Amino acid sequence: MSTKGSSLIALGVAAALFLAVNIVTNRNVGGVQLDLTADRLYTLSQGTRNILGNIREPITLKLYLSEALANDVPQIKAYATRVRELLHQYASLAKGKIKLEIIAPEPFSDAEDQAVRVGVQGMALTADASGGSLYFGLVGTNTVDDQQVIPFLSSDREQFLEYDLSKLVYALSLATKPVVAVISGLPLEFGTGGMAAAMRGRPETYQVLELMRQFFDVRVLNGEQKTIDEKVGVLALIHPRNLTTATLYAIDQFVLRGGRVLAMVDPHCETAGAQLDPLTNRPDPSATKGTSLAKLFEAWGVEFSDQAFIADLGQAQRVQTGGGGSGSGRTVVLYPAWLNIPSAALNKQDIITATLGDIVLASAGAISPRNDATTRFEPLLTSSDKAMPMPVARIAGRPEPEALLRDFQATGQRYTLAARISGPVKTAFPEGAPVPAEAKSEEAGATPPPPTIPAVVQLKQSVGAANIIVVGDADMVDDRFWTRTQSLMGQPISLPFAANADFVVNAIDNLAGSNDLISLRGRGVSQRPFTVVDGMRREAERQFLARETALKQRLDDTARKLAEAQGHGSPVAGKAGATALLSAEERDAIASFRSDLLKTRQELRIVRRDLSRDIERLESVVKFINIGLGPLAIGLTAVALAVTRRRRRALG
Repeated sequence: MSTKGSSLIALGVAAALFLAVNIVTNRNVGGVQLDLTADRLYTLSQGTRNILGNIREPITLKLYLSEALANDVPQIKAYATRVRELLHQYASLAKGKIKLEIIAPEPFSDAEDQAVRVGVQGMALTADASGGSLYFGLVGTNTVDDQQVIPFLSSDREQFLEYDLSKLVYALSLATKPVVAVISGLPLEFGTGGMAAAMRGRPETYQVLELMRQFFDVRVLNGEQKTIDEKVGVLALIHPRNLTTATLYAIDQFVLRGGRVLAMVDPHCETAGAQLDPLTNRPDPSATKGTSLAKLFEAWGVEFSDQAFIADLGQAQRVQTGGGGSGSGRTVVLYPAWLNIPSAALNKQDIITATLGDIVLASAGAISPRNDATTRFEPLLTSSDKAMPMPVARIAGRPEPEALLRDFQATGQRYTLAARISGPVKTAFPEGAPVPAEAKSEEAGATPPPPTIPAVVQLKQSVGAANIIVVGDADMVDDRFWTRTQSLMGQPISLPFAANADFVVNAIDNLAGSNDLISLRGRGVSQRPFTVVDGMRREAERQFLARETALKQRLDDTARKLAEAQGHGSPVAGKAGATALLSAEERDAIASFRSDLLKTRQELRIVRRDLSRDIERLESVVKFINIGLGPLAIGLTAVALAVTRRRRRALG
């Protein structure tokens, strides 16, 4: 048999083998996947797998996707494919507990009406929405008619797609709202006027608390708790003043048995100083004193000083100082005790802060990990590098912004103002539970009290990993630091100018999830930009922009000259027959202007077309180099090696 015939037979056998392998794998190992992406984009985390494995009652997920319209938007089309593939993975791993439906809400159809009714938001692709709205949202329901909605699956949140889907599934697997207990030294329920104002019908409930009640079963506790109810999942400590030892012990045991804590402490709580003392009905200056939870923080591996605040010139807010009632002499200066933390300075890898806007803090303290910490310390909010610690005494009483600026000397260090703490912790009471006051009286010879409920066995270390978020400021929950209230048709509406409330709700919402949900972090994105092409694109745009600008200017000048020429020489210029009153030279000039106008417009269109064509050419070249050149080089190398080996055999 000739060499050519042998080669043809070999190719035929290879093709048949290729088809056979594909048929066998499709039938028998169709669910097997190999994820070779850099960020393991298509590999679900163990936390998600645990959540899907623990679903008890069936869940229905309905993906509303306007497929026809999505195909016209490449970015949405690619992301929709990613979402569908992930949802199919969820349904597969849930072993029949998740029913997935994909619905195409065509314009003016019953499916579109249904999508709108359940809260899915449409996006108009044209200014007048004549082409219909594109729907790309997810709705989940369970057997008791609970509903969770993602109104629009934006690719901007692609790195948190797994978290969002797992959170939705986890929420539907719960029977009730998460229970959140609040212990606070601030008048969250009634405002600075206290109970007296509430009885007069003028309660000033903090809007943060009202927002929390929309999502959670909130229970406000006092600072004298001997135990924390087993039903409580998250404990929010917001400027917790004068906590008894028994309460500290209750918090300690709550954390060790798996409870989560949001601790908002403050070296100088300005908000608390405005509240009224219930006995004197006057402001209580002592309320501004710092809170630190030092005994608990030591066990949790956290350092926090209630004697110093972080002054930050890089993120300082501007305030008015001085002057009388007429406004004369007032100056606007930077006040480094009040900070505006920009969105860019937030931790973009943590689900709590990833998508938040600016956050406003007032006289916040620094948080840092202890050297002997057994926990993991992850910053959420940080200062700029133009910051320094200052004694609280500098802002007690009547602060002087000018004096703070005069004495300011940045250390060049960035300070953590809020952090996530996770990992194993030990009890803050290694000596045992604190002795009650009645027991001490008994030791002194007093009559013993009647028997009470037997003491619960003390936990010495956490059951699993502790989950705690510590914030060095409590003023951020005060309405004046994040929202303004206006009246609309007689009803007050809140207009937030900072993301303070979103931060608090996000933190509690994240802590209220399971450990599996908390363990999820942001993933990578499936669409990676060609950075070389982007650089070339920017350079090309820069070069063409100058030419385009010059042509636009020329176009405007020509249009102006044409308008002047057409309106010159006659009081009736511009009307029918007006051109007959113009001289031959003027008519020639108008014709020339019109010709120049058309020519300039044509050149401008060519410039824009060339820009798009050159960019596309550059992108194609780079894509070929990145995607095609490698395999092509490997293929040519393999062919060359095969030819070389065959020649050697022929010669041998």
